[in-house]
Amino acid sequence: MRRKRSGWPSILKGLLLPVIAAAALLCFAAALNSLNDGRAEEDMRQLEETLRRGCVACYAAEGVYPPDIAYLQDHYGVQIDTGRYTVHYSVFAENRMPDITVLENNP
Repeated sequence: MRRKRSGWPSILKGLLLPVIAAAALLCFAAALNSLNDGRAEEDMRQLEETLRRGCVACYAAEGVYPPDIAYLQDHYGVQIDTGRYTVHYSVFAENRMPDITVLENNP
């Protein structure tokens, strides 16, 4: 006589596949979220670097740092997404590098 096989292996097999698929999707979603966070930080860093380079270019060409952000935008082509970023630009003196801080706006 043959023994009847238990249903446990098929039940485990049926549960294991969906659990593995869910874990893979969860890992993928976490990696995607991490990439988006890294991209946002990189965009902020690039904007700050662009502003600093514009200031240095202005100083090299004109002998003074730009008096405000609007001057950089008008004369040096710097573009700022004001809906996404807030830029604090503080000038101490014409011959001193301005203090530039870029902050991301909360949606």
